[in-house]
Amino acid sequence: MATLPEHDETCYLCPGNVRAGGEINPDYADTFVFTNDFAALLPESPANISSDEMPPADDLLVAEPETGICRVICYSPRHDLSMARLGVRRVEKVIDLWCDQFKELAGRDDIGYIQIFENRGSVMGCSNPHPHGQIWATRSVPMFPAMEDSRQAGHLADKGECLLCRYLERELTAGERVIFENDSFVVLVPFWAFWPFETMILPKEHMGSILEMNGKQRVDLADAMVCLGTRYDNLFQTSFPYSMGIHQQPSDGGDHPHWHFHLHYYPPLLRSRSVKKFMVGYEMLAMPQRDLTAEAAAVRIREQSEIHYMESK
Repeated sequence: MATLPEHDETCYLCPGNVRAGGEINPDYADTFVFTNDFAALLPESPANISSDEMPPADDLLVAEPETGICRVICYSPRHDLSMARLGVRRVEKVIDLWCDQFKELAGRDDIGYIQIFENRGSVMGCSNPHPHGQIWATRSVPMFPAMEDSRQAGHLADKGECLLCRYLERELTAGERVIFENDSFVVLVPFWAFWPFETMILPKEHMGSILEMNGKQRVDLADAMVCLGTRYDNLFQTSFPYSMGIHQQPSDGGDHPHWHFHLHYYPPLLRSRSVKKFMVGYEMLAMPQRDLTAEAAAVRIREQSEIHYMESK
């Protein structure tokens, strides 16, 4: 594997470098956030979209533009690091920035949902190895969080208890899909996982969003993310690719007692650093098929060292 430099003069995310839009990054020492130079969402609908370009609305086909804000978060000035190798203290700063951004964006009347996520690795479409993630804040609630919202609300209404609190209690009792836990969080392979080494990070305490974490819980989340990232990298001794995202309650000002925030990790690797799982054929057209059981995946990840393979030589 190629060794990355600490600072890459051609990287548009490194401190002091020029971005694609012509802006110059500050010489940041910890984290840095900016509005995406090629944002997929804009705070207002483009004025040049005419009604003639939109299909007529009826009870079957409805189309309308989505508005919002896209931001990029640089985790560190170091070009050669990743979430797994940042260390707990520096990941805690990333979490603090997530919370600051969530609080700011949630206070806007035009924002109804805030999606924090990271695509890691070229196989996941990430063209820049500099450690970074994104925030897309939208007017409406996107499809997958909306599905989770519906299921969690329905469970609370039917059973009188939080769905994920109940699920977490069952997983902790069984233990077979739990990878590890600390004082505040549990890392596990979900029962319904369909990516080979899919995982979730769940807070032990019922919390609707990351803003409800206290200082100790933020440190524990940083610890859980670093430990999971290290185990992932050690699995095939490579910079393990994944898409990670935080699902939490909508920011529409409503009451959402059913929401229990959590982190999803969707990694594509199957048997080695070069063998990727593809969702094709039956899996694309009918339903996903597991290549190994959730319990077997948990064992594989659980048995990995907490010392990163690049630091143990």
